[in-house]
Amino acid sequence: MPARARHRGRPVLSAIALCALLCLPLARPVSAADIPVSSRTITQFTPGSDRRIFGKLEFLGGIAYSSSSPLLGAVSAIRFRDDHEHFVSVLDTGHWLTGRIERDGEGRLSGLADVNIRSMIDRDGRDGNPKEKMDAEGLAISRGELLVSFEGLHRIDAYPDPGFTDAGPKRRLPLPIERREIRRNRGMETLAMSPAEGPLGAVPVTVTERSLDAGGNVFAAVLAGPRAGLFAVKRSEPWDITDGAFLPNGDLLLLERRFRFSDGMGMRIRRIAGDTIRPGAVVDGEVLIDADLRQQIDNMEGLDVVAMAKDDIRIIVVSDDNHSILQRNLMLEFRLLPEK
Repeated sequence: MPARARHRGRPVLSAIALCALLCLPLARPVSAADIPVSSRTITQFTPGSDRRIFGKLEFLGGIAYSSSSPLLGAVSAIRFRDDHEHFVSVLDTGHWLTGRIERDGEGRLSGLADVNIRSMIDRDGRDGNPKEKMDAEGLAISRGELLVSFEGLHRIDAYPDPGFTDAGPKRRLPLPIERREIRRNRGMETLAMSPAEGPLGAVPVTVTERSLDAGGNVFAAVLAGPRAGLFAVKRSEPWDITDGAFLPNGDLLLLERRFRFSDGMGMRIRRIAGDTIRPGAVVDGEVLIDADLRQQIDNMEGLDVVAMAKDDIRIIVVSDDNHSILQRNLMLEFRLLPEK
């Protein structure tokens, strides 16, 4: 077992151990099952501190969850349904994960219920495929279908919704970025639907993790609509993009992960103005939060926006535990503070 380090009173991975866990391919379980899940609430984002405001976000609470089933883990993306309760996730092991969140009497996250995991079915009608064929990374809810982006065998497949757990993809979208430009393990990590009211209209957008153009910026693309085409996101070393979602006004939030040998893992969220996204543009934006291992984070991989009300915009982020006993499955909830 790799050595563990101590960081301000809580155990964290050493840099070498963490790198190994993130980079090594993992065995992929094959099954379909209802999963028993236990949860522990997180009331402080910084252990030992009641601080609630971090940058432009207010921490509302979270959970660390686990299961006796080996299927649970490796969450890459999460999308909430319109009821703000039920969710769909994809795992990078090639599984669907569905369920609903539970809240306590004060409205804070308290657990997960009705959790089910099902192997994804490929276009040939097969499930139980190896990870290298079904490395699901991005997820978007479109009208009547779920769009999923995959790494390794780079593609975007559209599954029927409802019925996605029992069917293969009904179509494959044209690859928006030249295949030779997409790095094997730095592919289309983000797939998000822009709102109809936003400047892009109701269209899917993809952003790669770290496939870089000649200028060192991250390849991205709008997949349809009047602004369809390639754009780029300015990359700030050492951050890599792991997911994204749109705010109701059409601004794009990007979840980013940092890993450095000097201080381990970091998480930040950047806000990209929707009106700046257009073919040929290089976009950048304000950092809303920048957290590290002093806070309750892990390998943060998934993000979604949940609009509870016009002035109550929630941001929910989830981690990928890599099926490692040294990492955690986390779900954290923040509120976007109103602009002054």
